[in-house]
Amino acid sequence: MKPTLLLLAALVGLTACKSSKAEHEDAHEAGHDEAAPEKLHVESGDVIHVHVPPEMLRDLRVTTAKVEARPGGESVTALGELTFSEDAYAEVASPVAARVASVAVTTGQAVKQGQRLAELQSPELGRARADLQATQARATAARQAADRKRTLAEERIVARKDVQAAEADAAAADAEVAAAKAALMALGAGGAGGEGTSGFVLKSPIDGTVVERTARLGQMADPSQALFRIGDLSSLWLVVHAFERDAVRLKSGAEARVTFAAFPGQEFAAKVGHVGQRVDPRSRTIPVRLELDNGKGLLRPGMSASASIPLGDPGATLTAVPAAALQRLENGWVVFLPTAEAGVFEQREVGRGRSLGTQVEVLSGLVVGDEVVVEGAFLLKAEVEKSEGGGEEHGH
Repeated sequence: MKPTLLLLAALVGLTACKSSKAEHEDAHEAGHDEAAPEKLHVESGDVIHVHVPPEMLRDLRVTTAKVEARPGGESVTALGELTFSEDAYAEVASPVAARVASVAVTTGQAVKQGQRLAELQSPELGRARADLQATQARATAARQAADRKRTLAEERIVARKDVQAAEADAAAADAEVAAAKAALMALGAGGAGGEGTSGFVLKSPIDGTVVERTARLGQMADPSQALFRIGDLSSLWLVVHAFERDAVRLKSGAEARVTFAAFPGQEFAAKVGHVGQRVDPRSRTIPVRLELDNGKGLLRPGMSASASIPLGDPGATLTAVPAAALQRLENGWVVFLPTAEAGVFEQREVGRGRSLGTQVEVLSGLVVGDEVVVEGAFLLKAEVEKSEGGGEEHGH
């Protein structure tokens, strides 16, 4: 009996052990399935797809941009400074020495052509207006006297020579009036202000913005010093200086790309408006005028800028993407394109060309209009490299 009892005990213990082990493994597998989070993974094949879990996608903060065509061929880079258009800028000064009596506008204010800027008082202007009034009165009296003598001469009451003398006096009086008006107009404020007064109004000659105001209440205004500077900020000029060997190949109307130190990473479109006719003998450069739309009001005159301008045929184009969209993997350069499925991105190899400021030329792999990931592309690449590295590790 003793050997039989021992055998039965051993069989029972073995069965319990196996059952316990199976339950432990099942529990471990079940717990693993519940705890294991969804991870980024890569599906390889003819087309490589990167699957990003929703919680990871939120952290990536993905932004996209369209692949675009931009002027191609050779280009030249030139430096310059923003300024106002010559046709949309005015400096307003007092035409005569005068005292500022009132100011109606301030810096940064938009004004219309003919709008009141300030009122000034000038004794010189007052004297000129008084002289005009006096000469006009004398001319009126002289003309009336000539008319009376002409009537009397017709009635043979006065001699014809008296009529001629009266008409000569009237003509001389008219000449004095003309001279007084010319003197008043020479002061630049002949028509502004009441008769015989010393006050006159400065008005804006153009539509624009008051970019500078030096006029102060009570100050003496010097005709040689501007009281207001007014400019139209909606369209600005960028004047750059290109070496003569490049400037002679620039074409009016060519599209240029402009970058500003004040706006890193941004590009602004411009057009070549005019290529200068003279070469600076010291620098051997020619001024080139680029015209920029400033409808958003971001740009300010005086800002320094760098412009990339195509040379030769302005019709040549190339394909370009933001520089941040291109990422370097072990086998070359790639971009990531969003697909119709949320969180799934196509990884595509591309041929990299020249750097174009904030953009890069793409020689192959993309067409104009394709949408590529920009912000988030680097993190996608990092996760892909991490995933591929992890896969090799598990394979071992």
